[in-house]
Amino acid sequence: MNPPGHASGDEPDTWHLLQAVTTTSRANIVADIVGHPKGAPSVDELAKTNPSLEKDTIRGHLSVLKEVGVVEELVIPAGERTRGYPYKFYRLTERARTLFDSNDLFPESAWKRQYARLTRDAELRELERMPRPAPEQEHGDDPETEATAD
Repeated sequence: MNPPGHASGDEPDTWHLLQAVTTTSRANIVADIVGHPKGAPSVDELAKTNPSLEKDTIRGHLSVLKEVGVVEELVIPAGERTRGYPYKFYRLTERARTLFDSNDLFPESAWKRQYARLTRDAELRELERMPRPAPEQEHGDDPETEATAD
């Protein structure tokens, strides 16, 4: 018998993937990821676009979304980080994007238009300009991780 949320093997099943994005907060986070100009916001950016949520709450939602295969984490390697700036970014997995597209969920063009309407302060504009690591640059969790913004 598989644990809840997992089909054969260790991959979460489609039902649990969809269930994870049905809470309002997680749906808002997913919509912000989809609408983000670079498709991979940091927790700091998500906190700006979801002011009613604390950063730790956002991290918790991202953890759930990662666990069921909705998002993946992109990490800037330790030697390439800028102190005080985010080094973790979150984007949709290919599986989630395919599933959402086939069910008309989180249409990219609509959420990009919505995101473009946001009023951006100087900090958010600066965060948006940060380069994101390419998926092949990922190094996962690093023991030299700084205790600064993610």
